[in-house]
Amino acid sequence: MIQAKASFKGLIPFIVFIGLYLGTGVFLQMIGTEMAFYQLPSPVAAFVGIIVAFFIVDGTLKHKVHIFLRGCGQEDIMTMCMVYLLAGAFATVAKAMGGVDATVNLGLAFIPPQFIAAGIFIIAAFISTATGTSVGAIVSVGPIAIGLAEKSGVYLPLVLGALIGGAMFGDNLSMISDTTIASTRTQGVEMKDKFRVNLAIVLPTALLTIILLLIFGQPTQTPQIEALSYNVIKVLPYLLVLGMSLCGLNVFLVLLSGIIASGIVGLAYGDFGLLGFSTNIYNGFTSMNEIFILSLFTGGLAGLVIQAGGITWLLEKVEKLIKGPKSAELGIATLVSLTDIAVANNTVAIIINGSIAKQLSNKYKVDPRRTSTLLDVFACIWQGIIPYGAQMLIMLKFTEGSVGFSMVFPFLWYQGLLAIFAISSIFVPFANQYIKKNPWNWDSQS
Repeated sequence: MIQAKASFKGLIPFIVFIGLYLGTGVFLQMIGTEMAFYQLPSPVAAFVGIIVAFFIVDGTLKHKVHIFLRGCGQEDIMTMCMVYLLAGAFATVAKAMGGVDATVNLGLAFIPPQFIAAGIFIIAAFISTATGTSVGAIVSVGPIAIGLAEKSGVYLPLVLGALIGGAMFGDNLSMISDTTIASTRTQGVEMKDKFRVNLAIVLPTALLTIILLLIFGQPTQTPQIEALSYNVIKVLPYLLVLGMSLCGLNVFLVLLSGIIASGIVGLAYGDFGLLGFSTNIYNGFTSMNEIFILSLFTGGLAGLVIQAGGITWLLEKVEKLIKGPKSAELGIATLVSLTDIAVANNTVAIIINGSIAKQLSNKYKVDPRRTSTLLDVFACIWQGIIPYGAQMLIMLKFTEGSVGFSMVFPFLWYQGLLAIFAISSIFVPFANQYIKKNPWNWDSQS
């Protein structure tokens, strides 16, 4: 692709996309609409940006369509889309056979009641890591966490802070989460490699958070947790997927194995029949429609914007502030942070900044596994802080108005500590052991 010279005009389609998405959310928020930032489907906003791009890019209509379709059909984009479908299918089938409920109940059975705040963090972290969704973890654990906080006398906002912190831990780290899929595919790295780099930052953060919760989350009275039934067999598909992922097996094989294992368990326990199994797989596919279409559209939109010189213009402006690898990392972290604050969707923020981050990574020799980690970490930090994010809105809704964002904000310890550790890792490379042992082969970089 012959890239036009740098031009601010080429960036207008992206500005239209983000501006429409952000503007609609702000307007709906002002008039009191619930879940304001989630009323306009993101693919529609991207589609408007694509239409604008067709008017801006020079050339014939056939030429513009060719550029758009080539952007949509990039190998990384198509791989990302296929992984989304399989991840959705696994999550849906596993939930339908009772895997989420079994996991929650198992965690509550083994965590001492006096450690309830730390326990909620751990359970939410495991579920979000196993299922790849922070919203799913909050929906599953939220009502239980609120009930336990009321029984134990632990300050409810503290428990809610622990809940959303644990949920964002898994959203960031899980190898089947939207954010991991997007951050690794846009940077061309393996999920297992990104996991190892990412783990070096989030593990000390999580351990310190748990210690703080154990110290400050002591209940005034030990809650009596009723004996909840669970079936260990129904937890096994999650453990299988986690184990295979950690072994570095191909993500398609991992997710396919998870779907089959969940299906076998569901069929064996009568949770669904063969037709129900197939329906759940399809429902899992369709649950990923929005992010699937958005990925295709943003791939095509990025192709048009690059052709029009928009990405080159932005990079030239950003690079005036960048002096080397460290400032490049700060630039990547800042771009994805500001985008997530604007669009209130961490996956969308990563996809939007993916191509820009990759070019910065190549120019300043920032290891792509490091870039992928920074994109995911900072997007998840802000997604777990902003008051208009889906995670915060859904969690606070469970309290029926008894707890507001201002009450929970001081207890977002995990997100705050993660920001500190992540920024520190830019200046003090304590999280680069894996990268040092396995240096990136820049000669093979396309």
